[in-house]
Amino acid sequence: MNSQRAITIVGIPGSLRRESFNRQLLHAVSHELPPGLNLDVWNGLARIPAFNEDLEDGPVPEAVADLRSAIAQADAALIATPEYNGSIPGQLKNALDWASRPRGSAVLEGKPVATMSASPTPYGAAWAQESLRRVLTIIGAELVGSELAVPQAFQQFDAASRLIAPEFRQQCTGLIGELAARFDPAMTAA
Repeated sequence: MNSQRAITIVGIPGSLRRESFNRQLLHAVSHELPPGLNLDVWNGLARIPAFNEDLEDGPVPEAVADLRSAIAQADAALIATPEYNGSIPGQLKNALDWASRPRGSAVLEGKPVATMSASPTPYGAAWAQESLRRVLTIIGAELVGSELAVPQAFQQFDAASRLIAPEFRQQCTGLIGELAARFDPAMTAA
């Protein structure tokens, strides 16, 4: 990698809530970034229409084009998902369906992607991450690292949306380091 070029990671919060724990988790990651890494959070999930193959023949909806562009322009993606009924939210799955098309040239195919989640439950949305990683594998994304699950999220963030527990901050740093190492081997997990 050219050391003058920053590595860009697109962060995709899987919740529609403005103050969601997973949006906070992406914000917490931004506090742990080493020099040379940028995290751009994409906030267009609510605008994505239902996936419909009939719409593929013409110009795709503007929100879909925006999502695809955000992923394509980034070096890697970091998806933070809540857990709804033991899986990922429908709107996130819908966005991933759009990003998985067209087959053979979809923006997520071969893209390095890491996953994380935060939940008020004691399990930190681990089932949702399992579902998310399965969907990403089928899409053809390059899964990076092990997932980060933050349980009992209501007590894990300070007023500035930083993770309080050092072990979660270290896991964030490690996960980001694994993504960055795909582009610059010198930028490894701390």
